Amino acid sequence: MTSFMLPGDGAAGATILSTATAVPPHVITRDDVKYYLGRVFDIPERRVEAMLSIVANAQVEKRHVLYPIDYTIEPRSLAKTNQEYIEHSIAFGQQVAEASLAKAGLKPADVDLLLTVSCTGFMIPSLDAHLIHRMGFRPDVRRMAFTELGCAAGAMGLGRAEEFLRAYPGGNAVVISVELPSLTFQRKDLTQANLISCILFGDGAAAAVLTGKPAPGPRVLASETYTFPDSLGAMGFDLRDSGFHIVLSKDVPQMIREKIGGLVDGFLERHGLTRKSIAAWILHPGGQKLLGSIEEELGLCRCDTQFSWDVLGEYGNLSSATILFILNEWLEKRPMNMGDYGLIAAFGPGFSAELLLLQWM
Repeated sequence: MTSFMLPGDGAAGATILSTATAVPPHVITRDDVKYYLGRVFDIPERRVEAMLSIVANAQVEKRHVLYPIDYTIEPRSLAKTNQEYIEHSIAFGQQVAEASLAKAGLKPADVDLLLTVSCTGFMIPSLDAHLIHRMGFRPDVRRMAFTELGCAAGAMGLGRAEEFLRAYPGGNAVVISVELPSLTFQRKDLTQANLISCILFGDGAAAAVLTGKPAPGPRVLASETYTFPDSLGAMGFDLRDSGFHIVLSKDVPQMIREKIGGLVDGFLERHGLTRKSIAAWILHPGGQKLLGSIEEELGLCRCDTQFSWDVLGEYGNLSSATILFILNEWLEKRPMNMGDYGLIAAFGPGFSAELLLLQWM
């Protein structure tokens, strides 16, 4: 595994100046899922009962979606849903970009890298190109679009932004995630993966502004990526005539359970730290079972991971935007002391884990 950090160089890294989040107005509650599940999917009553038990244990109280539920569940062509994706991605991307830049006291012209992430639709030109024209980013702003990294992409975006700012000291970067999984809904897909996705995933957008200049706040010191062997089929999307069909192996929580302790300990040891060094655990929840497994393997309690549970309960799994929502919770609600360390961990197709080390400056 390759670690990106300049050992002993206190100037290495990039500081996260601000974050911003946004969600659409319509809400699907847990009771809505219970009501619609057996009415939308042609599945036996026994299977409906089994799915309802999953709903009850999922810890997802509600999720935000683009459209009212009666429209969301109706079949639409891939062309239609993708056009909806493009329209709303641009609007939400601009909303969170403007909000995060305002909080950071920066203007679009101050940005040297514009990095966008999403996996729930398809657009060329990519989101960043649209925002350059709409928001007034410089024509020479560096562009980076992540489109196929799934739930890990928000963390990966932060890591790649930090590497850019180390290579070009003194610059600024914006990471924007827009995920609209409600547009991938498939009412004729009766696989367990699709049924689970109807319980877990919600729509939302988030952004983070980073700077290579000295500034107070959490500084990204290092990042690592680990791709699990023989794991291509664990998570992803199949693109068919009817749209995106989710691939989600039931083995994912166990895969992570078996590796997470060694991955975290190795990452921290390479930077002279241990688990006890970490004051902020910023963990992508995935789902209730996955987050619970991570807690057990790392010896954490709910007090360490409460913000991850809060985001899961309030918004569901927002794919790549989830980790930025959780980071936003930490920055807004938990005052940290100078010198405190934090760990970001997220997981996605590949199957990959992304780890980042933070320190509050």
